[in-house]
Amino acid sequence: MQPWPENMRGITGLLTLSLIQWVSCSFRESQCSWRGSGLSLEAGSVEQASLHCAEGAVKWLYPKGALRLRILPRQPVAVPASEPRLLTACIKPASTFRGAQLYLEREGVLELLLSEAEPTMHPRVHCFSWHPQQKVALFLQAIPHQDISRRIAAFRYELRGDWDGRLALPLNKLNMEGVCRPCNDTEIMMAVCTSDFVVRGNIRTVENDAELQESVIGVTTTRIYRQKFVLFKPRDHSVKSMGDIRTPLSCGVKHGPGSFLFMGWVHFRDAWLGCAPRYKDFKRIYESAMKVHENPCEIALD
Repeated sequence: MQPWPENMRGITGLLTLSLIQWVSCSFRESQCSWRGSGLSLEAGSVEQASLHCAEGAVKWLYPKGALRLRILPRQPVAVPASEPRLLTACIKPASTFRGAQLYLEREGVLELLLSEAEPTMHPRVHCFSWHPQQKVALFLQAIPHQDISRRIAAFRYELRGDWDGRLALPLNKLNMEGVCRPCNDTEIMMAVCTSDFVVRGNIRTVENDAELQESVIGVTTTRIYRQKFVLFKPRDHSVKSMGDIRTPLSCGVKHGPGSFLFMGWVHFRDAWLGCAPRYKDFKRIYESAMKVHENPCEIALD
């Protein structure tokens, strides 16, 4: 096999280098996520980047200097016209979060969200809200260490319109008022149409986590109407799909018989309970709404 001409090897090398640089740039400047290394930063310098999506991830290897992430959603997040317009973001650090402090920068003022000293065996979600006209950013300040080889500041984020006080996720003590009360008929009908998951099933187990202040409801489904991610699937050679749904420990969920319609939201890939009427009650509510043409969407009844 003849070797490539010298000029061709040079052109190939340039193309390869350009491709590597393009892939690296695309990865670091993703619309939704950011990943980079502090090794390229000088002490005291600040790297700038932007996050434009409703959810994504940040991974800062070997933190050095500082990283400033502007939160700039490209599309306005829909909220009811009658409600004050707010945006809400939540941050969930990785269990290995090390090497930096995470601050919320709002109108030039820094507020500590996450300290490196905070225990991360069970990462706690940090949420904050702001008006769209306000300028906000996430500011990561590296903490000097002699050995930064094992320091990685990583977290996931979610961004939404201000969550509705009743059907919202009760995160970081946001929207806790009324979250444990049963949904009324109107809320149930809206939940069927707008929830991230809608499944019919039975309560298999209820496990309480005092540290996280959460109850985990083990559900065996008899029908899956909708699920945003694969939350409910067959387990242990069972033909029936199973999954877990979380709710605040303060709601005092108990194990009980009967068929329920579970509805709620996905938060950091976990299912959180919104409404859970008994299926017979939901069927009565839905059929009554159908008769007067007040059902906002359709769902197949058994």
